Amino acid sequence: MRTRLPWALLAVLVLAQICYPLTGGNARAGLTVATVVLGYAMSVAHAALTRGLRAAGALIGTATVGGFAVEAIGVATGFPFGTYDYSGELGPKLLEVPLIIPLAWTWMAWPAWIAATHLTKRPLARIGLAGLGLAAWDLFLDPQMVAEGYWRWHSPTPALPGVPGIPIGNYLGWLGFALLLMLALSAAGGRSIKTPTEGDAPILTLWFWTYASSVLAHAVFLGLPASAAWGAVVMGAAVLPVAAKMIRARPATIEVRP
Repeated sequence: MRTRLPWALLAVLVLAQICYPLTGGNARAGLTVATVVLGYAMSVAHAALTRGLRAAGALIGTATVGGFAVEAIGVATGFPFGTYDYSGELGPKLLEVPLIIPLAWTWMAWPAWIAATHLTKRPLARIGLAGLGLAAWDLFLDPQMVAEGYWRWHSPTPALPGVPGIPIGNYLGWLGFALLLMLALSAAGGRSIKTPTEGDAPILTLWFWTYASSVLAHAVFLGLPASAAWGAVVMGAAVLPVAAKMIRARPATIEVRP
C-alpha cells in the first residue's frame, strides 16, 4: 500500500524519459522539467510513506533548500562548481537559478542514500557511498544538459577527455557538496532513514533505471559516447555493488512437483 504512489510516479517518469530522445526544442525542455518534477515527487513521497514526515522534511531541508543555496552561491560566485549560468529554457528562476534545479538534487539524493543503506551499515561508508553515487550521476547530467544548451560554463577547461564544455572542477564541487548533503541528511533524518525496508523496491528500481537508461541513452540516442563511458564506470562503482547484493539476497525458489 505504501509504495503504490512511488511505483505509479516511476511508471510515468520512465515513460517521459523514453519519449525524451524522440522530441526536440520546447517539447524536450518540457519533458526535462516534467521528469524532474516527477522524480522529486517520487523521492519525497517515498521518504514520507516509508520513513515518516521527519525523513521527508530532512530530505527537503538538505537537498531542496541546500541544493538551491549552493546553486545560488555557485551562480553568483563561481564556487564550488566554476563560473556558469543558466539559459531561460528550464522555467522560472530565482536568483538566476531555475526552480527545478534544487528539485533535481532532491530527486537523485534520496535513491543514492537508500541504495547506500542497503550496501553498508557503517555510517561514514554509507555517507561516502551515497555522496559518490549522487556526484557520479552528474557525469551523465551535465554533458546532456550542456549539449541541449540549458546551461554553460564560462571557462570549461580542463575537461574530462571526450567531454568538452564542463570543467573537471565542477565534478569535484558536486562531490564535495554531495558529501556534505549526505552528512546533513544522516544527521537530520533520524534512525529510520538508516535502516533498509522492503518498501524500498521502487526507489532502488529508480536508481538502477537511472544508471542503465543513462548509459544507453548517452551511448546510442544522444551521441555522447564519452559521457556514457565515464558515467558507466564511476556511477557503476556505486550502483553495481548494490545490484549484486540485491541479486544475492533473493531467496532461492524451489520447485516442488507432485
